[in-house]
Amino acid sequence: MNRIITTLIALLLIQLLVVKKTFGAETEVKDCFEKLNRVTFALNMGLDKVIFKPVAKGYRKLPSPIRTGTSNALSNLSNLITIPNNILQGDFGSAANNSARLVINTTLGIAGIFDPANSFGFEKREKEDFGQSLGVMGVGEGCYLVLPVLGPSTVRDTVGSFVAMNGGDMWHNITVRDDEEYVKEFKESDYWASRVTSGVDFRAKNLEAFDAMEKNSVDLYATVRSLYLQDRKRKIKNSQSKTEAMEDGDWDTLEK
Repeated sequence: MNRIITTLIALLLIQLLVVKKTFGAETEVKDCFEKLNRVTFALNMGLDKVIFKPVAKGYRKLPSPIRTGTSNALSNLSNLITIPNNILQGDFGSAANNSARLVINTTLGIAGIFDPANSFGFEKREKEDFGQSLGVMGVGEGCYLVLPVLGPSTVRDTVGSFVAMNGGDMWHNITVRDDEEYVKEFKESDYWASRVTSGVDFRAKNLEAFDAMEKNSVDLYATVRSLYLQDRKRKIKNSQSKTEAMEDGDWDTLEK
């Protein structure tokens, strides 16, 4: 009950923090905290060089089936957030498709390591989150933010992450015991573990792209900001276009 109340308060706060968009108009996201953001960005880049990039390189040396299985399991787990957001956005077809994928891959796919759902005609669709749902509802981005470790965000996306982390009733872990499915609460530690693992997976898939971007960018901070904001707008519009050379990931895990 406390988490539900906290979530409702967060949703009310965002209405005070973020001005709604003018209908049909594109608004530029302001970098209200640029000085602080640049300091945080530099910290994240330091952590990337010391920790996350070496871990990603080590991860890439694992056998391909292990990396594919890990990526599949993370994708399967993300449906626990995607499905309620499909419903919030009125996309009931995707909600049904992703629900079927979750059940099939969690059981026949052994906790999502394999993807038999695709063979049954339930293809993988775009991930959705609470930040995207707020955007679809017309809530503006607010100021651009760079979060420690987590990387690029906005006021709206930060609140969306807060809702995901604290919405215990929406986070569940489906487990099979004695041939019966049961559902137990997904702990915050599970949420953070999935975020970190997803970040390493994304970083490993884009080692060369990040190196090239860092080498060729006159202002790496501005480049990352631009790409992140472009990617978020693309996802809210459900556009099929791809953001630069980035592969299979979310820009909110950029700094991991």
